[in-house]
Amino acid sequence: QVQLVESGGGLVHPGGSLRLSCAASGSIFGLDDMGWYRQAPGKQRELVAGITSDGSTNYAASVKGRFTISRDNAKNTVYLQMSSLKPEDTAVYYCKAVVVNEHGYKYQYWGQGTQVTVSS
Repeated sequence: QVQLVESGGGLVHPGGSLRLSCAASGSIFGLDDMGWYRQAPGKQRELVAGITSDGSTNYAASVKGRFTISRDNAKNTVYLQMSSLKPEDTAVYYCKAVVVNEHGYKYQYWGQGTQVTVSS
């Protein structure tokens, strides 16, 4: 069993910064792709940023240049550094990880979500 625990959300003013963390724990033999998604009220969940096991990254056009995704494989943790935050970034942010067991099977897990609110 695997759990993803997120932290770092909160309330910030426009132009501010936040750093989200997502730590995986449990029966983990390896981690494949990881990513951050967000869901705003009345909107569908969307990919914000993704990172492969080799460190290759991709970003939604709306956050490119402002957000940075990174990972620490030794800590089974993925981060999302968010800068120049805008009100439209307000959403619940979810961490996703693909966990690989010793037999090569892959399982997808989601974090519980952390609220990010950008407001004056």
